[in-house]
Amino acid sequence: MTESSPTIRDRLKSGVARMLAPLLSLNDPQWGRRPGSGNQGPPDLDEIWRNLNRKLNRLLGGRGGGGNGTAPGNGGPSAGAMGGGAGLLLALIVVVWIASGFYIVNEGQRGVVLRFGKFLEATMPGPRWHLPYPVETAEVVNVAQVRTVEVGYRNNVKSKVLKEALMLTDDENIIDVQFAVQYVLKSPNDYLFNHRAPDDSVLQAAETSIREIVGRNSMDFVIFEGRAEVAARAQKLMQEILDRYGTGISISKVTMQNAQPPEQVQAAFDDAVKAGQDRERQKNEGEAYANDVIPRARGMAARLIQEAEGYRGRVIEQSQGDAARFRQIVAEYTKAPQVTRDRLYIDAMQQIMSNTSKVLIDQKSGGNLLYLPLDKLMQTPLAGAGEAPAVKLPEAAPADSAGRGREALRSREREVRQ
Repeated sequence: MTESSPTIRDRLKSGVARMLAPLLSLNDPQWGRRPGSGNQGPPDLDEIWRNLNRKLNRLLGGRGGGGNGTAPGNGGPSAGAMGGGAGLLLALIVVVWIASGFYIVNEGQRGVVLRFGKFLEATMPGPRWHLPYPVETAEVVNVAQVRTVEVGYRNNVKSKVLKEALMLTDDENIIDVQFAVQYVLKSPNDYLFNHRAPDDSVLQAAETSIREIVGRNSMDFVIFEGRAEVAARAQKLMQEILDRYGTGISISKVTMQNAQPPEQVQAAFDDAVKAGQDRERQKNEGEAYANDVIPRARGMAARLIQEAEGYRGRVIEQSQGDAARFRQIVAEYTKAPQVTRDRLYIDAMQQIMSNTSKVLIDQKSGGNLLYLPLDKLMQTPLAGAGEAPAVKLPEAAPADSAGRGREALRSREREVRQ
């Protein structure tokens, strides 16, 4: 036993010397010099070893005798000094081990503490401490960072990933779709432990969701009309998939970067778009023309209807007036038929003669020479005139006309008396 103890101490010294050799050798003033010589050269290994033994003995608390600092009889430190140095070293190691359990969680982050690899708790921002490794470990996760996943392209819409971008619509057309997904973490422990690659899960869920939405709609709806609606529905479906998988991820926004036909059919698609625009333009022009013509036609129809109603009312009123007048004439005709008949005859002849260009002359009351002013008759307007043209004829004998008038009156009276 006495022979093996120095061997163990020598091995311990050798191991510590190997660890401290780089530090001690750099501070050694004898480095690079031979003892007793002023020339520069390689170091003396024996002198370095003796200096190392002296420093190690002082470090471990040994009190050596003689010039090398070793204890008499055994050439090393005593057992008490050896034990005191080991306790101090052990205490230092324990302090360093305990201090390794301190960590800081910044604002917008969460700390996840694991005990023997099992989730223990999630810590809030601030200085924290956990049992040091290997009992507990801590991981800091940034939950406020907005992460982005790109589908159909990488870093730039021009650098397309056709495997992800090409999709089939409901009307059997192929379109090229690029969109970006932004998400944050809502559960750090689910994000760390439920999936091996949660970011890849977001990419796959995004591609699956957008393919399903695009496959249920037409090409025109996805490209022109419903881009915002497609993004909103894809975000909802994506969140449902990620929640079902328990990834602890919350989708904040889905942005459609580009949606267009493939480059191979882009020219044909542009022609179709122009044709559709021409169709819309012509439709708008037709609607504008219809909006101009239809109100005018309706106004004209309303005017004609009102005129017809006015004409109907006028005819009805006139007919009713004529009927009333005829009933009155019938009543008077019953009282005096001959007088009424003569009066009707005279009125009818007056109305007829007032609209004709003929001139009647009584030759019996006239003379041999008759003056007829044709120039006056031709200048007199006859159409629509209410009275017959007044023609001044030569005056006849007043006695004869007066006599005939009295005779006609007496004959009428006699007829009434009969």
